[in-house]
Amino acid sequence: MEVLLNPNSWIALLTLTFLEIVLGIDNIIFISIATGKLPPAKRKRATKIGMFLAMFMRIGLLFGITLLIAMKEPWYSINTGWLTLNITGQSIILLLGGLFLLYKSTSEIREKVDEKGEEEKELKRGAASTFGSVIVQIILIDMVFSFDSILTAVGMTNGVVGAIYIMIAAVIISVFIMMQFAVPIGTFVNKNPSIQILALSFLVLIGFMLIVEAAHLANASFFGNHVETVPKGYLYFAIAFSLLVELLNMKMSKKNKKSRDEEA
Repeated sequence: MEVLLNPNSWIALLTLTFLEIVLGIDNIIFISIATGKLPPAKRKRATKIGMFLAMFMRIGLLFGITLLIAMKEPWYSINTGWLTLNITGQSIILLLGGLFLLYKSTSEIREKVDEKGEEEKELKRGAASTFGSVIVQIILIDMVFSFDSILTAVGMTNGVVGAIYIMIAAVIISVFIMMQFAVPIGTFVNKNPSIQILALSFLVLIGFMLIVEAAHLANASFFGNHVETVPKGYLYFAIAFSLLVELLNMKMSKKNKKSRDEEA
């Protein structure tokens, strides 16, 4: 009851919910691409099941926050003079997540620009992805994207009454809000090939950023130059700007096509 009557608790809840949604943008992009490999009838179900299971995993990570923080401690150190590394559990997970995104997105781009027949592509697509594998991919990549948001949430609610309940509520609310947007966004992405390529390009960029962030968490230093993390604001601006340009381009193409049809 004390949590509900404390205005700081409500402010923290609203702030954390907004933060979870913003940090979930890259997750929604990946879900759109992953579910695009499934038949249209299964995409909505896969999206909701994947995000629902990922929500429980995030809540589990909140309860295991002590372990999560412990993963920031160095496991192994390397110092060769020109290279310095303090390898941590978090850096390894982010590195693996970044490499997976690079592999997944570049493979998808190569498949989409390949000049094989459409029928052969569809057969390959059906064989390559199953409902279960897509769910697993959504959960695993959500775990990678969860680290930043969970650690940020812990820092923001430090000293706030009922912090763990506020964080759990923020995760649940944000996931249900994202569920409402993930399906229409996925449908839009999969209906427009140019948006698909743009989304895959974003995933390549996000993959590189995860690798850089892994190096930063490992306190990597090359020839005395410490690796700094890339501010996420740059990434979100690049995504928003590129998407705006592509939407304008699509609108102009549609307008030109309509004009040509009228002239004909």
